[in-house]
Amino acid sequence: MVLQPLALGFEWAATLPSWVLAGLSLGVVFAAFSAAMFVVGEQLFPSPPGRRSDEPERGQARRHAEIRRYLDEIGERYAEGHPVAGHTVAFYLPERDVAVTFDGQAFFDIQARGTHAVLCEHEMPGHHLGRRLPFEVPELQWEPASEPDAVERAFRALDLSPAASTDEVRDAYRERVMEVHPDHGGDEEAFREVRNAYTTAKEHAD
Repeated sequence: MVLQPLALGFEWAATLPSWVLAGLSLGVVFAAFSAAMFVVGEQLFPSPPGRRSDEPERGQARRHAEIRRYLDEIGERYAEGHPVAGHTVAFYLPERDVAVTFDGQAFFDIQARGTHAVLCEHEMPGHHLGRRLPFEVPELQWEPASEPDAVERAFRALDLSPAASTDEVRDAYRERVMEVHPDHGGDEEAFREVRNAYTTAKEHAD
């Protein structure tokens, strides 16, 4: 009984013109060849270990750090990676209902929902965000975080040597932030300083 449908299939195929059969055969061959090339390519050129496609590039991570530092400097509360209008935005300012995004489509969708959206480019220095915010911001004398003094201060704030590794910076930050967090009896100013120190030290850790 199982062989009967199979036989009928062969009979049906035999009724097709030879050029149709040749085309189908070539299609199967090309599909198999493409799959084989994909497998071989993955073996010869594997993705770098530990790298995921959704991880931000180093420059993008630096830009986020600059914006984080700028918002801290002007005393603006924010949430990172916050959902707004079906999108996850880079920064959301809850007291202002302002979303900061690097995604053009998210920008238009958010604007249409009534939340003020700010579209940033990854090349834009973080402190230039102030020009695009829809509210008055304080004037700052902005100094690049990469200045040697700022870097040394950052490591010192975490009780670390400038030769500390990224893991050591992260561990030190976790300890310090628990000590100064306002929810654990610390004060807002110290909390902000530790966060700024972490941002700078992380960028310059070995």
